Amino acid sequence: MAERDNRRRDRDENPEFADRLVAINRVSKTVKGGKRFGFAALVVVGDQKGRVGFGKGKAKEVPEAIRKATEQARRNLIRVPLREGRTLHHDIEGRHGAGRVVLRTAPAGTGIIAGGPMRAVFEMLGLHDVVSKSLGSQNPYNMIRATLDALKQEQSPRSVAQRRGKKVADILRKPEEAAPEAAEA
Repeated sequence: MAERDNRRRDRDENPEFADRLVAINRVSKTVKGGKRFGFAALVVVGDQKGRVGFGKGKAKEVPEAIRKATEQARRNLIRVPLREGRTLHHDIEGRHGAGRVVLRTAPAGTGIIAGGPMRAVFEMLGLHDVVSKSLGSQNPYNMIRATLDALKQEQSPRSVAQRRGKKVADILRKPEEAAPEAAEA
């Protein structure tokens, strides 16, 4: 039991993950004596090297809601392959409910061109150059879920080559370069 407590303490003290509070929602319940307030927090967590996750937490106090959301986000991390550690390998589209997002790869120096909740995901992921557009729902929960849906579809040339039984160079070769070789044969 003590060993588990030590591991938990080490994990809490080790700041390998950065977190970003995206939204806080205050909800009230009317009761006989007046109103009772509760808080819902939406948090994005990432290591800024290709892992990101989000969580939501509800509590009577704001700090407790944020803590719950952060814990849930750390449990739900996904790994995303990045090109040169700064951008996406290819353009992708993600959906969740009425939310739809389009993510496009960008040349170096472009920066993160994205709205609030999506920007938080990209910064925690470690993307430096990306162009994105949110279509449909402006709800931060749906925007983040749609963004993560898109990022789950991201594939590196290495994984595609491995799945198809080819070399990475064959996957990355432009169609114009492959055509003359076919004509020579």
